[in-house]
Amino acid sequence: MSILIQKSGLLSTIQDLGRTHFRRFGINPNGAMDKTAVRLINILLDNDETEAVLEMHFPAPKILFEETAVIALGGADFGAKLDDESIENWRPYFIEKNQTLIFTRKTFGNRAYLSIKGGFKIEKWLESASTNLTAEIGGFEGRSLQKNDRLSFNSELKLRNSKYEIQNTKFLYKISKSLTPRYSSFPTVQVIVGAEYEQMTALSEKNFLKQNFTISNDSNRMGFRLNGEPLHLFDKMELVSSAVDFGTIQLLPDGQMIILMADHQTSGGYPRIAHVVSTDLPILAQLGANDKVGFEIVSLADAESILLQNEIDLNYLRFGVK
Repeated sequence: MSILIQKSGLLSTIQDLGRTHFRRFGINPNGAMDKTAVRLINILLDNDETEAVLEMHFPAPKILFEETAVIALGGADFGAKLDDESIENWRPYFIEKNQTLIFTRKTFGNRAYLSIKGGFKIEKWLESASTNLTAEIGGFEGRSLQKNDRLSFNSELKLRNSKYEIQNTKFLYKISKSLTPRYSSFPTVQVIVGAEYEQMTALSEKNFLKQNFTISNDSNRMGFRLNGEPLHLFDKMELVSSAVDFGTIQLLPDGQMIILMADHQTSGGYPRIAHVVSTDLPILAQLGANDKVGFEIVSLADAESILLQNEIDLNYLRFGVK
């Protein structure tokens, strides 16, 4: 019960929601860049939402199913085809033995996710199956997947016919657009102000909200570097290294910004001018080099309210899938 990687992709790794209890030891959390996509497709398959998935970049891998399976795709749209049949995101599909999954074109987004009903059989490190590429540990041997790698399933597929309505290979239900992130190659993401936000000059505060910033080529899973009109502080600051998180926006000495992403360090000494609200992180995570982003400040209370409504919506999805 497994899949075989017949052709490697650009960067395909095993990820889950990350290892969140070890930052005090300096261990970064890793995990999927687009955690909402992971939660959605796992819930759709009635998996635990923390189940490990395959995170893919384009060009994506060619995958042979060596046993029957039920899968769901989410996140970026890479023009997935099961043999010669196009399949869509956010819907379960029944896969027969020896069928092949390929990805033909990049329609939008930069990170696609594949979940298997029952999950992959991956040994966890520090309570997570996520791949730490720097430490070369976790996931599949601490590395990206290569040709001829084989990923086993946790369990044999067992479907109760009364529960599933299938037409050919396609399940007759999918996730509503109202539940999926509002992906865009030019989004305005919501942020709350950071500890050093008010240390910026008035003009820099204005430019932070009025400018559009471009994602630099020098960006990766650790952080997105932004290019734009430089921002400035009133005075140079010597800061004690402080805790940072996924979505923390730091101001670098050259006046440019970096947004910390899934593989971020656990602490940093650059001014923290803002933090992307958690519900907008998936939108940010789907951006790539030369995409643009703008910022809108919201209150902490509004960010909490948005998060609460998102969790309520996910609970409705869980209930509907059961």
